[in-house]
Amino acid sequence: MEFLNDMALFVEVVKARSFRRAAQALGMPNSTLSRRISGLEKEIGLRLLHRTTRKIELTEAGQLYFDRCKRIVDEARLAHEQLGEMLARPSGVLRASLPVDFATIYLAPLMAEFARLYPDISFEFDLTPRQVDLVSEPVDVVIRMGEPASSNLIARKLASVHRGLYASPRYLELHGDPIHPTDLTRHECLRMRGTRADRWILSGSEEEMEVEVGGRFELNSVGMIRRLATLDLGIALLGEGIVAQDLADGTLRRVLPQWRASPVSVYALTETRLLPAKTQRFIEFLRERLQDA
Repeated sequence: MEFLNDMALFVEVVKARSFRRAAQALGMPNSTLSRRISGLEKEIGLRLLHRTTRKIELTEAGQLYFDRCKRIVDEARLAHEQLGEMLARPSGVLRASLPVDFATIYLAPLMAEFARLYPDISFEFDLTPRQVDLVSEPVDVVIRMGEPASSNLIARKLASVHRGLYASPRYLELHGDPIHPTDLTRHECLRMRGTRADRWILSGSEEEMEVEVGGRFELNSVGMIRRLATLDLGIALLGEGIVAQDLADGTLRRVLPQWRASPVSVYALTETRLLPAKTQRFIEFLRERLQDA
């Protein structure tokens, strides 16, 4: 069964994109690693890698073999972890990609509790909206807002963020309270940049309607929209959890309380269903704590 060990070595070489870097990570001579991979290719009867002096590239057969082997190696590694102490006491570096505003507003207060629960886990967080490649990048889990695009990734729903309309008392004093969603067309609306930034879909007790909105501010930051609303600059469509303290302090007031926008779903995306303990615990923790986001 030596080929199973060589399979694992092959996966490390592809992930490192270099024999030298893989050999350093594995703590073995570069020549030994190269010989083992060459032996694996001879046993299979197909070339798996194109080698040059500067880089390696997968052949068509190599790409297929890597896709299958990576899952096998990950499952074997997970089996060791689940049978060992790490399942009861997760450890290691948790690497997560998070949307900036959701992380700072919702997740930051939860991380102190999670860190206390699991003192052997350390964290590397990348706060970014960009598309992350879970296969080629060193990321364990991606948290994203909205319905995920169809892909081969595993999506686990964590929460639904309920949204309403809010404005400062001063803004409403100057411009009046809207009585019906159609009144929003005459107000400054603080809009989230996107393909439908100028249209809000609102639901009442018995009807749903789409309202055309406008204003001087269109942004890509929920936190900035909230801040501008507290500074009397317009009406904002925000998650209820984001404005809880502002409502308590009186810096924001609910507008059209009988109308709400559709909730925004929050998902955890992973490459596989078979997750190390640190990632499992993180997703389970967020799902439990964010139920009422």
